[in-house]
Amino acid sequence: MATDTAAPPLAKYLASTEKKTRDKAVKNLAVFLSDPSRDALPKSEMDKLWKGLFYSVSPTSTCSELAELVLTIKTTSAALAFLRGFWDAMCREWAGIDRLRLDKYYMLVRRFVNASFRLLLRNDWSEEVCSEYNEILTRPGGGPLCPSDQKIPSSLGYHVCDVYLEELEKAVASREDEIPSVPLAILISPFLNLASRTINSRTYARVESTVFKPLLSALSEDEEPRAKRARLETPSASTSDYPTLVDNSRVDYSSEGKLDRPSLRRGLKKTIFHAASAPETRDPSRKRMYALWQADEEDDE
Repeated sequence: MATDTAAPPLAKYLASTEKKTRDKAVKNLAVFLSDPSRDALPKSEMDKLWKGLFYSVSPTSTCSELAELVLTIKTTSAALAFLRGFWDAMCREWAGIDRLRLDKYYMLVRRFVNASFRLLLRNDWSEEVCSEYNEILTRPGGGPLCPSDQKIPSSLGYHVCDVYLEELEKAVASREDEIPSVPLAILISPFLNLASRTINSRTYARVESTVFKPLLSALSEDEEPRAKRARLETPSASTSDYPTLVDNSRVDYSSEGKLDRPSLRRGLKKTIFHAASAPETRDPSRKRMYALWQADEEDDE
């Protein structure tokens, strides 16, 4: 097996204003990362690669082109390694981004969240692949949703919260053939972990307002009066009810096939309750998660 694992110097070509040049660079990088004759890039080389790619983000289209690499890379293991390198770079470089360029990196994160979901969908929500992806998001040192690493910029995690459900809906809706049932509780488990263990009350509030409440609201029965759902809706929540997502989901891998909205809602409420009950959950978070569960129980009465 070849041992040449040095990353190619493609960053300057990815930063080109010529789309043809950028497309060629993306294609070459995908071929390099997918080459089975090469050993996997060691972390030091992946860090070098992503440092170059990070600062190549200049034309708006580069965000989409870089994110599409996740799906262009031929093997899932190589794609996940590329994703790991991406989040390492985001966590490492985020604090140094110039405010004038911040919107482009917000877009880059959004595109990678979407591409990640399409990778998971391509693998039919494989338990092994979803588990590794969740670990990438929550690990110390490079996970944007890690509750224990105080070096992770809060604004990066908040942005992931803000776009997560919207991009999940888009990814699921993009499937042209039959949609394998989405394991909702598995996909929101990084947020359950973050909400239950964070020491930052603002972080908990962001997770609740952008993930938990919008999902529970979307899963309310169609005939339920709008006024009865008001307690679950917040100004920061999306106005979308994520129709494709909620119509093609299950709770977790123990569920058989797609569930109706009331069953999904009961399952997610049970998941939140169990997370609140876990011994490692911090007391302030436990109280707020119980309060969320109780408020939703009252709305169901």
